[in-house]
Amino acid sequence: MIGLFGGAFDPPHLGHVALARGAKAELGLTRLLVLVAAVPGHKPVATPVEQRLELVQAAFPDDDVVVDPHPRTVDLLRAHPEWGDSIFLVGADQLLDLPGWKEPDEVLRLTRLGVATRPGFPREQLDAVLTRLAKPERVLIFEIEPTPVASSDLRERLTRGEDVSAELPSAVAAMIERDGLYRL
Repeated sequence: MIGLFGGAFDPPHLGHVALARGAKAELGLTRLLVLVAAVPGHKPVATPVEQRLELVQAAFPDDDVVVDPHPRTVDLLRAHPEWGDSIFLVGADQLLDLPGWKEPDEVLRLTRLGVATRPGFPREQLDAVLTRLAKPERVLIFEIEPTPVASSDLRERLTRGEDVSAELPSAVAAMIERDGLYRL
């Protein structure tokens, strides 16, 4: 079973790694394809895709890492029909945003969603989204240990010169330090 894990990864952090690890364990993934969005359709990025690709390769050394040239998930999935039995991994917060995605019902027709949630996350919020989907049975929810970290917060802290190495894979922290990424 292939897992697809897409994102801006600006920078990749331990929360991303925890989600991937949890998905492998809970969903029985045999392969993980990490997709670095070249130009994410939902948010700006601070770092060029080539640098983010290198950071993601360092964060996920045992997985396949490629650039995703599609700004929207549905376009990526349409371009790769060979991934028909895949599970696209997202966090619970992203499931809440799913109705605002480009063609969310088509996304669920093309792939299943593996949704990582954490203890204490309000299940009723997830259920409210599921009731609005055409194929709620295509959503698989699994629990992971909470890792309270966000790329946007890390970028801000790095800009201020703060040490965020505890929230990053060590190889990623070393590369950010080496290349002076996210500094003013």
